[in-house]
Amino acid sequence: MTTTHPAPATAARAAPTAARGIRRHLAHSPWLFAAPGLLIVGVFSLYPFVSTVVNSFTDRRTLLPGHFVGLANYRELLDDDMFWIGLRNSALYVLGVVPALVILPLLLALLVQRHIPGIAFFRAAFYTPVVASIVVVGLIWVWMLDDRGLINALLETVGVGTVGFLSDQWLLLVSSMAVTVWKGLGYYMIIYLAALANVPRELHEAAAVDGAGAVRRFVTVTVPAVRSTMVLVAALSSVAAFKVFSEVYLMAGPNGGPAGEDTTLVMLVQRVGTGLSGRVGYASALSVVVFVVVVALMLLVLRADRKEDA
Repeated sequence: MTTTHPAPATAARAAPTAARGIRRHLAHSPWLFAAPGLLIVGVFSLYPFVSTVVNSFTDRRTLLPGHFVGLANYRELLDDDMFWIGLRNSALYVLGVVPALVILPLLLALLVQRHIPGIAFFRAAFYTPVVASIVVVGLIWVWMLDDRGLINALLETVGVGTVGFLSDQWLLLVSSMAVTVWKGLGYYMIIYLAALANVPRELHEAAAVDGAGAVRRFVTVTVPAVRSTMVLVAALSSVAAFKVFSEVYLMAGPNGGPAGEDTTLVMLVQRVGTGLSGRVGYASALSVVVFVVVVALMLLVLRADRKEDA
């Protein structure tokens, strides 16, 4: 049998063609790997976002497609008292929660970063509220803060009397903030622990040699070393605080406390946009406002960080 071999000229022409095919295949490979993730983001993030923006310019309801109404929903926002109440409560939530979640987890991380016997137990204990269900946590705190709950029973025992944690407008909001801070301490503590692990020990030793006490070392060494982490925590906690829903909903009820005075913006979105007669168009306009404010908060935090770097 005689074996035939391709002519040298034919092989030379086939080699560049195969190389081009391989390069073309390699050029499409990254997109094939990214396709599942892009599909998930597009279906569950991008499409709902675009749909919400489009619906905000319509009078769509739950069972009706709606028609284009321009800026009517946004003009209605300005005349809606509940919108301003929700905006006020969401802003107060940010002001009350963010400073606590920036400072307290850092102090907690400084306490538990020491290598002493049994410290692992305390780390786990501080992190337990993070993994607990927010519904369970909210119900526990409702039982504790109720007029006949554990805390009021203790206050009556010492002669203080009953305190309306869940019936007073401002105490209810402060109680919800306390639950948010308590549940978030462990999460941000872990972030700070990772940052503190990268702080050179030599800096603390040099400051101690110069006669700096614990407080001074904290201000002059620890805080500058973890400042970028503090900015990250401030940004994350600001977004979470402005979008708060579960804590206030569980403690204030679906109506938002007495006369709805503790309603937040996200609670208002849920109240207006759900149900068989839900005003999807108006709720979408509220959602767009929440998105704009959240983006503005992020930009403010980043701008403040750049100013300190300058």
